[in-house]
Amino acid sequence: MRRALALALNGRGGTSPNPMVGCVIVKDGRVIGEGWHHWYGHPHAEIEAIRDAEARNETVKGATVYVTLEPCSHFGKTPPCAQRLVSEEVSEVVVAMRDPNPKVNGRGLEILRSAGVKVRELSGEIEAEAKWLNRGFVFVHKHNRPFVTLKAALSLDGKMCLANGSSKWLTGIEARTKAHEIRANNDAVLVGVETVLADDPELTVRHVAGINPRRVVLDSSLRTPPDAKVIGNDGKCIILVRSEELGVRSVEDYHNCKVIALPDLNVETVLSCLVEEGVLSLMVEGGARVLSSFLRSRLADYVSLFYAPKVLGEGKGFELGMNFNSVSEALSIEGVRSSQVGKDIFVEGRLSCSPDL
Repeated sequence: MRRALALALNGRGGTSPNPMVGCVIVKDGRVIGEGWHHWYGHPHAEIEAIRDAEARNETVKGATVYVTLEPCSHFGKTPPCAQRLVSEEVSEVVVAMRDPNPKVNGRGLEILRSAGVKVRELSGEIEAEAKWLNRGFVFVHKHNRPFVTLKAALSLDGKMCLANGSSKWLTGIEARTKAHEIRANNDAVLVGVETVLADDPELTVRHVAGINPRRVVLDSSLRTPPDAKVIGNDGKCIILVRSEELGVRSVEDYHNCKVIALPDLNVETVLSCLVEEGVLSLMVEGGARVLSSFLRSRLADYVSLFYAPKVLGEGKGFELGMNFNSVSEALSIEGVRSSQVGKDIFVEGRLSCSPDL
């Protein structure tokens, strides 16, 4: 199953709104087929593994199938995998976790059991790893929103920038490379229009291998320049605007991106919109007001913070508008991990306000 989990990661960046899934087929103590879900709309992991076995001149009849997610039971972009496994006459299917999609959620396992296929559902550490692998997929089906990671570069005294707004470059190249790895692990990256106007960022994956995420700009009155780097030419940019506050620019000026008008740009509305756009995991990069809005709404799940060995004094943190009456009320970070990245310190962990997977 650990091999299947490793295979699933090969689909990173290409499967949403489907999950990443890996599959290993074993017979007579030998691996006879492996596969993973490559792209949304393409064959699922089980089918890829069966094809791999066939390419090796192996038959999967009587084999044991290890798959990281319950085989699907319904027709979507592809036929149901549970029925295919039945028709292939496999003897056993081992799954790391059930599919939280209400269209499946046990139905795939029931198809297998009803056909006489032995089914084993794993638990404990393996199940937790499988859920974490597809935390965005789980969140969308359990909580109707993407899994949200807040990323920020900070000084030791918790500031994102100087009082005059300057912040380039607060951290070193090693930290920025690590940040690009985090981008590659998310379906979309989000910033506010002030960040676009001040920095003209690309928000693409550079320095590391990976697929560019979708780029989301919160821009109530459509102030994003049509030639901003964030728009690019790949059609992966989304600008969210308030329907009542459209500025002087026309939506027709934006040829390479999708402009969506919403009644409000509060965090709940934004996340609901992104679910409709197929975003399972979201990385919020800022600026300070945007990051703070997710914290205040208690709709952030994870933090990835880079601390530079500098003291900036007066400036902005990312906790604007948050005020607690006692330490016990404060947000906490669980499962904290830290490491040195170049001259900077990387701290990450799960926010206590995040619901269970």
